Amino acid sequence: MATITLWKNRDKGIVDPFLFSEEAEKWAKNVGQEGGHNKNKSTQLRRFLDEILRINSKASIPDADWEILLPQVHMIVAKVAYAKGRNLITDTYVDLIRGGVKQIEKKEDLQIFANFLEAFTGFYKIYHA
Repeated sequence: MATITLWKNRDKGIVDPFLFSEEAEKWAKNVGQEGGHNKNKSTQLRRFLDEILRINSKASIPDADWEILLPQVHMIVAKVAYAKGRNLITDTYVDLIRGGVKQIEKKEDLQIFANFLEAFTGFYKIYHA
């Protein structure tokens, strides 16, 4: 199972410089080619992006309660599993979401993952059959 790496150096707050370009494009290509016409449809994947962006928007509010928002982030893994169970998405997309969510501990992690998914979505339009 492949996974993404959000940080080059988490302690120093250094994001992988290729995360939003090469890494996002690599994942978009793999997910796009794996899905064919029946799985990984743009509208389905967009739902998960929108959910991440919604939670990230709430997290950016200064008095946001991270202890309430973090479980909502992890709930996305269950929603992705449900979509996989309905044959709407593929294992590679599940791995992408699981790998990203697993690294989210702080609001900053969520922001990086949200940015990654936006970049992924941009590249995805090129590769989805």
